[in-house]
Amino acid sequence: MPSRRSFILGGTAAVGTVGSLGAAVASAFPKHNRRGPLERCPVFGYGDLVSDPDGLLDLPRGFRYTVFSREDGGIMSDGNPVPAGHDGMGAFPGRYGRTILVRNHELKEKDILEDGSAPVPAVKGSIYDPEAISGGTTTLIVNHRRRLVADWPSLSGTLDNCAGGITPWNTWLTCEEETDTMGKPHGYVFEVDPYGTGNPEPIIGMGRYEHEAVCFDKQGVAYLTEDADGPHGCFYRYIPNNLMGGRGSLHGGGLLSALAVKGLGTDLSIVQNPGMVLNVEWVDVPNPNPTDSETPVREQVIAMGATPIQKAEGTWAANDGSIWFVSSRGDGPDAEDEDDISAAVHAGQIWRYDPMSETIELVVLFPKGTPFDEPDNITAGPHGFAVACTDGDDDQWLIGITDEGRVFPFAFNALNDEEFAGATFSRDGRTLFVNVQGAPGMTFAIWGPWRHRKS
Repeated sequence: MPSRRSFILGGTAAVGTVGSLGAAVASAFPKHNRRGPLERCPVFGYGDLVSDPDGLLDLPRGFRYTVFSREDGGIMSDGNPVPAGHDGMGAFPGRYGRTILVRNHELKEKDILEDGSAPVPAVKGSIYDPEAISGGTTTLIVNHRRRLVADWPSLSGTLDNCAGGITPWNTWLTCEEETDTMGKPHGYVFEVDPYGTGNPEPIIGMGRYEHEAVCFDKQGVAYLTEDADGPHGCFYRYIPNNLMGGRGSLHGGGLLSALAVKGLGTDLSIVQNPGMVLNVEWVDVPNPNPTDSETPVREQVIAMGATPIQKAEGTWAANDGSIWFVSSRGDGPDAEDEDDISAAVHAGQIWRYDPMSETIELVVLFPKGTPFDEPDNITAGPHGFAVACTDGDDDQWLIGITDEGRVFPFAFNALNDEEFAGATFSRDGRTLFVNVQGAPGMTFAIWGPWRHRKS
């Protein structure tokens, strides 16, 4: 039987969709950049993927890549091994055409003690919990030739740093997806200055729970996803007391709330019709920072009517003011694991929240059995489509999603079945950076004949 890769290698796949996904993500980037205009033409994919003779990354014809910061034998500028568990990542402009990457490392203690994975080394002045010998962030400097010129640890003593997001003032928020207590409690969001180091003080107001990703609207309001089970996680809004206050301001407190779909009465997987618009409201979190013996945040708000979401993963903000978020899958009422039971089955949903109308709309539905299942991290680019990292059970892809609802392959992990993570574009839009998470972890820079969406 042919693999999913051979089935879909050169084609596109239609999924249920309405709305204008491509227009929304295109609005997140300027149509031109300082180095000249990008080619402008409609986007319907980039054709067949070309098999990589090095067996790492299959890309469309004309696209190229470099790979760096590998965990298998890689040494950072400070002399320490490259940490394992490459995950969420943000790109920031540097001097002389350079790009600064801040990269998460999704590591638990058992990954180091039992599996022998390299941890994030302790960072003087940026250690949250000295007893947490695992996750954190590293900072990488990549020059205009897309070559790594320096890298070092920037935050340590945290656990399971999964995804995160870029703030309006150009810092990186790294999110813990683990709520264990070691020397200190975990399950927080931390701020990392790409031009400096990480702040080891957790942002308590953003809550203690299994964080995934975060994005901001133009007013400085943050939106956060939670990848959790027993029960499922939620989609949150954090209104800081000091809106647009700059670096460190999020520590000043704010109001944390969870999304509730009016009258739904079940989890979000039950919605199966793209184009369906639902009215929502927000439920304030009574105790954003529970101790281990207190009721977890999601249980507090679900009891008050907040809507559970299985595998709430990526999120981003568009220039039109809308907020997009992803439910990576719905395992349905017959799920093998009781914690994975949901109202209905799907292989991915992409939602659009409109703060003006207080509604959400199901923009894209991935039915079970589609070639590209379980979208996870997702990002906006200047080329008229979203880029999503899939996290299914078998083949692993980077996919593009156009405003016509067409899903096309952009990259294939030809090495192994480890997931892509942390896709992020350079500020000029000419380079896509992305990680392969493990065995071994590595970071790619991808460039080629990008086409700009025709407006």
